[in-house]
Amino acid sequence: MPIIKILPHEDICPKGLEINAKAGENICQMLLDNNIDIEHACDMSCACTTCHIIVRKGFQSLNEIKEQEEDLLDMAWGLTSLSRLSCQVIVGTDDLVVEIPKYTINHAKEN
Repeated sequence: MPIIKILPHEDICPKGLEINAKAGENICQMLLDNNIDIEHACDMSCACTTCHIIVRKGFQSLNEIKEQEEDLLDMAWGLTSLSRLSCQVIVGTDDLVVEIPKYTINHAKEN
């Protein structure tokens, strides 16, 4: 059972968190299920970049990135070579370390 370590984010996960995951699960949904209120303005349909994450460890174990996600990532704030949209990431068998960027491209956040 892989462990996902979420690095601290001052607004939505100040102390960080470790989540026991199952291979095949969606990262965005796991974050939401564990009370990490990551933005997901498009309801996880791969139509925005608000659920952008940076996978600091375990990136190679994730499902392959598709062209639509790759194109959207070009608009994400703080893009790196380890960036993914959490709504499109399926957990593999390796442990992960995930960073949620400080900002998104959203100008307003719903409460």
